[in-house]
Amino acid sequence: MTFLYIVVALVLIFDFINGFHDSANSIATVVSTKVLSPLAAVGLAATFNFLAFLIFPLKVATTMGKGVINPEIVTLELIAAAVAAAIIWNLITWWLGLPSSSSHTLVGGLVGAAVVGYGFGSVIYAGVIKIVIFIIVAPVLGSIMAFIISVTVLHIVKNHSPFEIDHWFRKMQLLSASAFSLGHGGNDAQKSMGIIWITLIATNQVTKDAPIDLWIVLSCQAAIALGTLFGGWRIVKTMGQRITKLKPFEGFCAETAGAITLFMATHFGIPVSTTHTITGAIIGVGATKRASAVKWGVTRKIFWAWILTIPVSALIGALMYLLFNSIF
Repeated sequence: MTFLYIVVALVLIFDFINGFHDSANSIATVVSTKVLSPLAAVGLAATFNFLAFLIFPLKVATTMGKGVINPEIVTLELIAAAVAAAIIWNLITWWLGLPSSSSHTLVGGLVGAAVVGYGFGSVIYAGVIKIVIFIIVAPVLGSIMAFIISVTVLHIVKNHSPFEIDHWFRKMQLLSASAFSLGHGGNDAQKSMGIIWITLIATNQVTKDAPIDLWIVLSCQAAIALGTLFGGWRIVKTMGQRITKLKPFEGFCAETAGAITLFMATHFGIPVSTTHTITGAIIGVGATKRASAVKWGVTRKIFWAWILTIPVSALIGALMYLLFNSIF
């Protein structure tokens, strides 16, 4: 039982680091446009991260719990290895200021630990492929939506003064930032819920058909909200200024596009990366000005982090599994 408590605590630590790491996704645009101070922004984001469980059904949690690896092979050592790998990669990318995906690092950790422990047949490839496809789909969809919303907004406000536009979109960006934080909490916190749920099933604490207990939901939502409250300031700078310079109406367009993409993915139970989504949306907004407004040198580094996340996390997960298996 002691190891079970350790594993659950490890998942909640990952969830906290997820919020800490990904807070930049929620607040970068609203901070970089100076609509909110950093402290006010993380407070807003944390609040809507937590409230997300009231809005979204737990479809993403089900996907993470039963749609990545065969639930029958799940052990405490495997889960501990996967989560440890996710924590390590998240901390590395946070230190480097790279907005990588907490979702995909968790998937990579699960796959690596499962393969080294039980072989390639233990992976549910249909589920993994769906998640991998959305590495491309989420940012592209966010980018296209942001581009369309930006062009539409520019057409609507073309006869208004820059002062008026700035005044109104500073207020509207509060709504878009809240919506994006809601989407972030709805998609990302559910990944940790799914991991705790499958761990309890594997250790016969609950039956495989049991619903996810409220304590799991509330603890995961609280952990990600608390992590968001502490904020990942290294990544805020990359997201908010290094990709492209943002004005309030551009921040509104990016956040709205990102929120719509996350809402759709969560509705269909697809664990997507909030990092990929908002990065694509910011690029889409920047592209409405001119292609050179987007700093492609920075985006290339971000894309490489995306590509490497699952395989590197899988390797770390495999090593962690061998380590934990030899200890416990």
